[in-house]
Amino acid sequence: MPATETKSSTGRRKTAVAHARVTEGTGEIIINSLPFEEYFPTIDLQNTVIAPFQAVNMVNKFDVQVIVKGGGKHAQSVAIRHAISRSLTQFDPENRKLIKPEGFLTRDPRMKERKKPGQPGARARFQFSKR
Repeated sequence: MPATETKSSTGRRKTAVAHARVTEGTGEIIINSLPFEEYFPTIDLQNTVIAPFQAVNMVNKFDVQVIVKGGGKHAQSVAIRHAISRSLTQFDPENRKLIKPEGFLTRDPRMKERKKPGQPGARARFQFSKR
């Protein structure tokens, strides 16, 4: 495997979309031009991002550059996890057996339900008056 091999993939959750470029390296993770510790200040969000590497026991063996848009911080972290997981399976198809049971390759399809015409919200209805 050449040292400059790069794999690109996309991960999504709700309206968050993450484009990740994973390269063999020292474990540096850059998200929207910021170190990931700065972009995700909480430990929970940081752990979500590095979970695929922990699943395949390859922490600090890949450099990751991510561009993420849309959604909130949590949705963005899960979208990044999805993108990184897809890239790791491209590097070695054997990784899929370790990542798939964790649920990291499954896109979370839940979306906000659209507002219906003539009503105040998706499920809400205007108050009914019998008289």
